[in-house]
Amino acid sequence: MARLTDLPEWERQHHLDKIRDLPDFGRTPFITGPALERRRVAIVTTSGLHVHGDRPFEMGSADYRIIPGDAPAAELRMSHISVNFDRSGFQEDVNVVFPLDRLRELEAEGIVGSVSDFHYSFMGAAPIRALEPKARELAALLKKDRVDAVLLTPV
Repeated sequence: MARLTDLPEWERQHHLDKIRDLPDFGRTPFITGPALERRRVAIVTTSGLHVHGDRPFEMGSADYRIIPGDAPAAELRMSHISVNFDRSGFQEDVNVVFPLDRLRELEAEGIVGSVSDFHYSFMGAAPIRALEPKARELAALLKKDRVDAVLLTPV
């Protein structure tokens, strides 16, 4: 992982500008909900994952890919586009960026109610403001699937 101090000034500024562009949602949850052991959970990652055969992410992609909950880890590909992104953790264990196995374990232990049939991946290097329309679209899909908790894995 590159440190900001290791980057050229123009790239360091680019990353700092992205942080300043983030909205402040505060610490209060948007809504209350059922206890965790009754929640349906989906994963939303910014690791640029997609299932083999689905279209890879391109530079500046602000859309998402749907990952079926039964997709084998061996079928997942990472097309995250960033020279600063270290893929070695993903190559050793997909759960580093897409912890579906861990989520299934939590479901088996009764810690979470159920795991969604579908999960979603964005590419983290996308322009932040360009993501909002697709995030709203995704929120509707999650609601339709009765998902009331999301495990965010920012990369």
